[in-house]
Amino acid sequence: MNLPLKLTGLALAPASPQFINRYSEPSTGQAVSAAQELADCLVTPAASVSPKYFYDALGSKLFEAITGLDEYYPTRTEAGIFDVAHAQMALALADAGIRRPCLIDLGAGNCAKASRMIPHLQPKQYVPVDISVDFLREAAEQVQSAFPALNIVGVGMDFSTGLVLPPEVQQHDRVFFYPGSSLGNFSPAQAQAFLQRIADPAQGGASGLLLGIDLVKDKATLEAAYDDTLGVTAAFNKNLLRHVNRLLGSDFDERQWRHLALFNEAESRIEMHLQAQKNLTVRWPGGERVFRGGERIHTESSYKYTVASMSALLRRAGFTQINHWTDPKDWFAVFWASV
Repeated sequence: MNLPLKLTGLALAPASPQFINRYSEPSTGQAVSAAQELADCLVTPAASVSPKYFYDALGSKLFEAITGLDEYYPTRTEAGIFDVAHAQMALALADAGIRRPCLIDLGAGNCAKASRMIPHLQPKQYVPVDISVDFLREAAEQVQSAFPALNIVGVGMDFSTGLVLPPEVQQHDRVFFYPGSSLGNFSPAQAQAFLQRIADPAQGGASGLLLGIDLVKDKATLEAAYDDTLGVTAAFNKNLLRHVNRLLGSDFDERQWRHLALFNEAESRIEMHLQAQKNLTVRWPGGERVFRGGERIHTESSYKYTVASMSALLRRAGFTQINHWTDPKDWFAVFWASV
């Protein structure tokens, strides 16, 4: 005899998010190419390391700590814009014919920013994308717990090198979510090419883009945001050397380097560097680099825009209808751009 199913005091466990890893560390082909990229950048006359290498597991946690610092205004300022304008943003999507989007969160990190918007945008699918694979897995699990009915597909990948997403990602009504002014890590020419890939049907295939952008402001405020008094940003910058050691097999000693942050007014960008405190040699399998005392490794550029300059960049990249919202001080802007 079949008895009716009765659940008493039991809750069904939420579904686990699907996870697709297209970026792995040591012993994979992508790790080998990362080692070659790092070696090539370290032996150029002006040594540099891409800011994407900040984000190993520890680097991701350090950046999460940075976002709570008094000096680091972008995160709380952007959050204030989302809190005030979320209804207008949802309406902008609806006006573009998008009602249940596939929300693709680039550089998702702890997924906190997208989690604030999910109740308002009501996505059919949420796709957090990040290079820090283990950190992303944990964050996606937390989002799934908060939104058990939501279809979540986490993707570990380096989206700076390509935006072709796996077939599990919904093909239509794709809304790319790129908050935090991370686009500023690209030069303006690189940013335009990246935005074009988002809009390209053969790559990103976006219907629209929600984009956070840090705006030009006074030098003192900008430099303090990247060189806090507690030294968290300095630790974040130096942790990059430990990550490079793992990927490249190098012997950087972070104690021999000093964190620097400065605003390059001519280029309208904050620059972060690591400066050698004495003459030293860094070695890795198949190569080495002699650094003189005072010589720098350029680890990040963060370009700052005006509303007009970013609107023009979006149009050149192929976006048409463009809206924006700012905070009362005009320190930060969130753009909605549809294709």
